[in-house]
Amino acid sequence: MVIELEDICFAYPRREPVLKGVSFRLQPREKIGLIGPNGSGKSTLLHIIMGLLQPSSGTVRLFGRQARTEKEFREVRTRIGLLFQNADDQLFSPTVLEDVAFGLLNMGIKPSQAKRDAIKTLEELHLERMADRVTHHLSGGEKKLVALATVLVMKPEILLLDEPTTGLDEATDQRIIEILNGIEAGYVIVSHEYDFLALTTRTVYSFRDGKIINNGDSSLLHSHYHSHPAGIVHHSHAQSLK
Repeated sequence: MVIELEDICFAYPRREPVLKGVSFRLQPREKIGLIGPNGSGKSTLLHIIMGLLQPSSGTVRLFGRQARTEKEFREVRTRIGLLFQNADDQLFSPTVLEDVAFGLLNMGIKPSQAKRDAIKTLEELHLERMADRVTHHLSGGEKKLVALATVLVMKPEILLLDEPTTGLDEATDQRIIEILNGIEAGYVIVSHEYDFLALTTRTVYSFRDGKIINNGDSSLLHSHYHSHPAGIVHHSHAQSLK
């Protein structure tokens, strides 16, 4: 088991608890989706796994070892990659290539090797044409893809993806689906898009009243295609959780 959460509780200051005894497990190469309304604790759970937030009670085990202190979390962060909801929170270097190489340099990789690895990752994602572009001049979709590259270049064993397709166009959505379906690493995706989870995960959990419920096989999520005058159009009847 690579991630084990037992009876996790968490509340932000002066607010009602968002997590009320959450238990959750992720096995190697398992692909899981988390869905639920805004404010239900989805992103909070990812931040607890990374040690960015501390639960008020409960146990976090990563790769078979309990993680409580900053030192213990720091030791496993190189094995877990987190994609933030807002790409600008992840991109801060002058150019795309420098952004993708940053994590490697921070780990002590030699600059020449870091550059080679960054270029290779950009090529694998078909983003090499962006290497010398100024990161903050990119479109929202381009930034999201580059942010994903900064995570994948580290070769994490597990990915945590926070709303990876929010606000993106259909072409970028499809590109992210292709990338995720092409990697071997396990991952947890937080999303409110049923159809996206049906195409990228095996199992989906929903958040309700501070707890998570196993909804089972993601392929059973309500999603189908309709024939329209304009052609075959993807059409979803996903309903918001209450």
